[in-house]
Amino acid sequence: MDALGIDEVFAAVDRAEFLRPEDRALASVDAPLPIGNRQTNSQPTTVRNMLELLDVHPGAHVLDVGAGSGWTTALLARLVGSSGSVLGVELVPELAMWGADNLAKQETTWASIRPADPDVLGAPDAAPFDRILVSASARKLPDSLVEQLGVDGVMVVPVGHAMTRVRRTAEGLVTTTHGAYSFVPLVET
Repeated sequence: MDALGIDEVFAAVDRAEFLRPEDRALASVDAPLPIGNRQTNSQPTTVRNMLELLDVHPGAHVLDVGAGSGWTTALLARLVGSSGSVLGVELVPELAMWGADNLAKQETTWASIRPADPDVLGAPDAAPFDRILVSASARKLPDSLVEQLGVDGVMVVPVGHAMTRVRRTAEGLVTTTHGAYSFVPLVET
């Protein structure tokens, strides 16, 4: 499957398929929606902004931290296309299972979701990554995730309330902030 642009991805991946049945009628509402376990399916404009900052290219190897219902993992899978790969990790085992089931219906076999190891942030066993998307707010820039970025890799992560974009270069890190957002807290190890 060829990679798609952001507009095409949002049209191709129906948010309703990643919501609880009682919330599916609200899929077009531009707001975070509950998915259980005190977690949310993020606001569509926030997800769009994060994906634009992430600048995902076809064929990229991507990590999705806090995959939840699988919606962002599915969006990322469409952005990288079948020549890429996306690994979603989710700390809540029930959500990881539900997200994996939701993702399986998308027929994007190059993307998967697994339960996160509660003692490890991210997926160092599958690193380095070209892109890392974090859908939970860190207290400070998570060094263990930065270490999982390859050279020229980009991570988008809310740090406090600041949406932060980190690019790893051969010379070091380039970090910029892009507005204030509210997310559930990242469980940092």
